[in-house]
Amino acid sequence: MITRIKAAFVIGYADGDHCILPDAELVHEDGTILFVGRNYPGTVDVEIDAGQAILSPGFIDLNALADIDHAIFDSWHGPATRLGLVWSEAYLKDHGAVFTREQARFRREFALSQLVRNGITTLMPIASESYHEWCEDYQDMADTAEAVEALGVRAYLGPSYRTAVPYTDGARVLLHEDERRGLEGLEDAIRFAQDYEGRANGLIRTALVPARIETQTEQTLRLTRKAADDLGIPVRLHAAQGLFEIETMIARTGKRSLPYLADLGFLGEKTFIPHAWTVPGHPLMPEAFGSGDDLALLADSGTSVLLCPIPMAHYGGMLDNYDSYRERGIRIVLGTDSAPPNMIRAMDLAMGMTKATTGNRTSAQAADLFRSATLDPAEALGRPDLGRLAPGAQADYFVLDLTGQHIGPHGDPIRTMVMNADGRDITRVVVAGRTVVDGGEIVTVDTDSYRERAQEFLDLYIASLSVSDHARRSTEELLPASFPLR
Repeated sequence: MITRIKAAFVIGYADGDHCILPDAELVHEDGTILFVGRNYPGTVDVEIDAGQAILSPGFIDLNALADIDHAIFDSWHGPATRLGLVWSEAYLKDHGAVFTREQARFRREFALSQLVRNGITTLMPIASESYHEWCEDYQDMADTAEAVEALGVRAYLGPSYRTAVPYTDGARVLLHEDERRGLEGLEDAIRFAQDYEGRANGLIRTALVPARIETQTEQTLRLTRKAADDLGIPVRLHAAQGLFEIETMIARTGKRSLPYLADLGFLGEKTFIPHAWTVPGHPLMPEAFGSGDDLALLADSGTSVLLCPIPMAHYGGMLDNYDSYRERGIRIVLGTDSAPPNMIRAMDLAMGMTKATTGNRTSAQAADLFRSATLDPAEALGRPDLGRLAPGAQADYFVLDLTGQHIGPHGDPIRTMVMNADGRDITRVVVAGRTVVDGGEIVTVDTDSYRERAQEFLDLYIASLSVSDHARRSTEELLPASFPLR
């Protein structure tokens, strides 16, 4: 079936970059784009006129929260309650998973629906590990794959794994190591990749996604690198994302995280390091952690940095800065890593945070940020068929309505999108030629009960924190309300 969709602005592609086509159209036959421009000469089966709207390539989010977000209850704590959100020694020794398989599957379904509503057509999920018995597993990711296929989104999937979990003795955060469990998790992840690569007519691809670097051993990291290379799939590892991590890695290896990974041969193409801000020269990086050019290691190896401005703003970190990384030749790709997973808000925050830290209004241009959510992640994945609207590319796109009173008058469509619009202005999302969102609503799966069930999940999630707290405090003590409840 051939579909033509018209809009006031079509973000096309020519000469290796995006271009803006006013009053233009996109034509696709099933999942493949045939034409982008004006006055398509052929016949079509379906005509859609989006009117005063932006027709954009879908966003690619490689740190996409496939969970119910925890920032709402853990991003503001001081010393009195912060350790209450870490497993106690007693809980470490005797606990199970907080949620049933059905509940865990639902939180994936809900989160995926939120991602696609926000124009994210390709994703690599991330989720909390704290409510598992240890970490994700094969079955959890198999359930996620079923949800991905039912919804109709494009995803790079793999269960996370770790050899250590954080816990507290009530005074400090420690790591309990069990390398056997980490190696078993890696074996599960490899088996999943072998079983699921290319499923759902190619919508499902796979990746290796070990948990944070301080929860890995040298063996799991070396084996992860080898397996990813053998399978030809991407790998993502959170590293250089906090001072506790850097302190831990120096104590364990004598090196900061990024030099350690470079020496292991872990960095490279199709490798993604989320956050990567605790490097020498950053204003918050203590001199005691040493000097060196960690950014050169990223640039020289072709490693991509995953910038997630929303959680970085919530937790008090930021690259120093977006433009300086790009000027060093480092590919920056944007992720949301939050709920709601609003990529447009992420671009706006990245712009504002960068301008504020540099004092330079020319920094973090909207065009660069838009590339970081489309072309750059596609290039990093080795997918020239994604992140652009061009003949031969995948028909992955969204329509953003410009007629909302809150948007006001529009100027340049990309700056208007980043500075005036919001993910809630997205009315249509198409993945591989299939309409997933129409009129702002999911049309491939029934989401009528999602809001109520998501609230039940969060309430149970919050209640479980009292059980794992070293002081066994009530929810009211551990998570006090912003103002007194009357």
